[in-house]
Amino acid sequence: MSSPTGEQFTISRTTGDRQSRAIITEVAAGLRVLEVDGVALVETYPEDSVPPYGSGIVLVPWPNRIEDGRWVLAGVPQQLDLTEPTRHNAIHGLLRQTAYRLLERSEESVTLEATVYPQHGYPFQLDTTVRYEVTDDGITVTHGIRNAGTAPAPVAVGAHPYLCVGDVPVSDLVLTLAASTHIDVDDRLNPTGVTDVAGTRFDLRGGVPVRELSLDDGFGGVEPGATHRLTAPDGRWVELVRDDEFDYTQVFTNPVHPRDGVLGLAIAVEPMSAAANAFNSGDGLRWLDPGEHWSISWGIRTGS
Repeated sequence: MSSPTGEQFTISRTTGDRQSRAIITEVAAGLRVLEVDGVALVETYPEDSVPPYGSGIVLVPWPNRIEDGRWVLAGVPQQLDLTEPTRHNAIHGLLRQTAYRLLERSEESVTLEATVYPQHGYPFQLDTTVRYEVTDDGITVTHGIRNAGTAPAPVAVGAHPYLCVGDVPVSDLVLTLAASTHIDVDDRLNPTGVTDVAGTRFDLRGGVPVRELSLDDGFGGVEPGATHRLTAPDGRWVELVRDDEFDYTQVFTNPVHPRDGVLGLAIAVEPMSAAANAFNSGDGLRWLDPGEHWSISWGIRTGS
C-alpha cells in the first residue's frame, strides 16, 4: 500500500559511536523522523498517515495565515483559496499537498524540489528546493527559492517541526524562547499589533515549563544568533537554530498528540521568515526579482 506522504527518504550519519538518522517525506518535503543516538528530537507519526497538524512540513511561499486569503497586488485585489475555512484564512502556503521531486541524494543528505505555479491569488511561478543534511547532533535544513516568472514575487518560508526529547513527556520540558516581542491576534489568530513581552505571560526568555503554556502565538524580536530550547529534567535539550532572516517564531502547544491523535501535549516551535499576514503587513516579506534566488537555513540540534 502506498503512503499518503509518498516516498520516504532515509538519511543517516555515523561518527564514531554516534549516529543520526532522519526520514523525509516526498509530499510536503516533511521531516517525519529525526533521531540522534536513538533519541527522537521531533514527534513522528505513522507512515500511512497524512502529516497531522502540519507535523514537519515545509511552508512556502508563506507560513502561518493570510487573513481572509486576501491581499492587494499593484492595486489589484488577490484572493487565495481558503485552506483554513473555520477561521476563513489561507494557511501555510501552497505546497502542503505537493509531491516534491528528488534532486540529489547521498547517505547523509537529500535535496527535494517543487514548483509553485501561478494560481488563485498568487500569480507567480517559483522554483523551490529544500535540502536536509544530518549532522552529528541533529539536522540542517536549507531552503532555496528562485523566481521563475517575469515579475517580482512576494515570498516567505517556514517549517512546522514538533520538538521533543525522546520519551520525556512534553509537559515536563522547559521552553526557553529567545523572543522579546509578541504578535497580538484576534479570535481568528490574525495579527492586530505587537507588544513587548516584558512583564507578560509571553516572556519565555527565562524558561517556562510547557505544562504551564497554552499557545498558538507568534513572536519576534529574536536577537542575531539566538536559539530556542526545550530542556528535560535530566539536563538533555533540543533546540531550534536559525539564520537571522528567520526573524519570527510560532509556538503551538497542541493538546492532541501528532503521533497517535490522542490527548497528550505536543509543542511545535516553527521558524518563520515573515510574520502571519505578511502579504498585507509586509512584516518580514521578501520580494524576489525575476531570476533572483534566495537561500535560508534553520536546524535542530541536541545536547546535554
